[in-house]
Amino acid sequence: MADLAERLTPAVVNISTISLVAAEGAVPMPKVPDGSPFKKFFDDYFDEDSPELDSKRSMQSLGSGFVVGAEGLIVTNYHVISEADRINVKFHNGSNYRAELVGYDSKTDLALLKVDADKPLPTVSFGGAKDLRVGDWVMAIGNPFGLGGSVSIGIVSARNRIINNGPYDDFIQTDAAINRGNSGGPLFDMYGNVVGVNTAIISPTGSSIGLGFAIPSDIAQRVVQQLLDYGEARRGWLGVRIQELSVDLAEGLGVSEVRGALITWVDKDGPAFEAGLKSGDVILDYDGTRIERVRDLTRLVADTPAGKEVDVEFARKGQILSRRVIVAQQSEKERKTAQQPYMAPNGATLFGMSLSRLSAHVRRLHHLDDDVEGVVVSDVEAGSLAERKGIEAGMVIVEINQEIVSSPSNLIERLDRLKAEGKKTLLFLVAKPDGGELEFVSIKLEDVEAEGQLH
Repeated sequence: MADLAERLTPAVVNISTISLVAAEGAVPMPKVPDGSPFKKFFDDYFDEDSPELDSKRSMQSLGSGFVVGAEGLIVTNYHVISEADRINVKFHNGSNYRAELVGYDSKTDLALLKVDADKPLPTVSFGGAKDLRVGDWVMAIGNPFGLGGSVSIGIVSARNRIINNGPYDDFIQTDAAINRGNSGGPLFDMYGNVVGVNTAIISPTGSSIGLGFAIPSDIAQRVVQQLLDYGEARRGWLGVRIQELSVDLAEGLGVSEVRGALITWVDKDGPAFEAGLKSGDVILDYDGTRIERVRDLTRLVADTPAGKEVDVEFARKGQILSRRVIVAQQSEKERKTAQQPYMAPNGATLFGMSLSRLSAHVRRLHHLDDDVEGVVVSDVEAGSLAERKGIEAGMVIVEINQEIVSSPSNLIERLDRLKAEGKKTLLFLVAKPDGGELEFVSIKLEDVEAEGQLH
């Protein structure tokens, strides 16, 4: 272990940043004509490295990184350098370099830096994190606060951890100590391969309590290569919005298994729409891989090269269908995107929701886009079934059991017909205010009848 640490530590660096802050009361550099006898005085006084600028400069040693290219390529976390105006890199031997940002990916919290060194730098190499098993020994090395290499040993505690750090969470959990200043440092296997990038801890104190998380090398290596090639991470795109499938939703959609990714919206300019996928479809298999949950599909699509044709198997109204979809490249646009009976068509109430038609005034009131159509929920009674299902004022009911609705009376008529047909679950597709994001909400008729809300 000591031999391994000795060999690997020189490639692990400290990352410190400088952020320039226009502090209140800071004195600007006077404009002095060339040749003036005062020019040298002001140049010395307002020199960039002068202590007099401390009121405008915030410097903090934030994290670690590691060299993956002898020419000066360094990997770290994006959150380590995200607010930096200047990035400094300090090596184990005490040498310092100014670093330039090659590219970053906020969704995976990775960044690639470049320093200009006068000789080849010591490097480490990525290894296959897929081969890691729970219980395998791992070594975390960091260079916190510029003190030099800091080494800790532990095991892989778990794999595929989701800590809500981003849409592509798939962390390695380890009990190897990862403390402040170690973010961005490497996690090694016992052969000296980088199997993870240390990124986060869960701790009430800020110090390690044995809950550390690292980005797997398989993800990191792919993102780093894209940052090197393009200056950004490039991901596949289907042009759909999806949500998890619950037992109630599966029953309402006629799906036999509670797994997969439920499509709530399809972009008319996207590849999924062109292939014939629709809102309400449940994707069960993508390019030969079984989909258990939403994140499975999210990661698989993101890893798919643009232009690749894939098979997508999905459930639709009790049938299992398949389509060929040509995956597109994700663009910047997609990165950023009571107890009263129901009867009255105007001012109708339904399960505690007050319903009304969409109008220009209602759109302005709830910040609804012009392309959102349906029946608006103008109010929700406290403690009602609708509130317990997460429905809020300003939401728009777009569909009921995959049929478009246009008015409160139209919605009530369709609900009566579904009840007469013996349907057990009502499936509402609702659009949220302030953006129109879609999601499905299921309500069981037996719950409604139990509360006396059906006549």
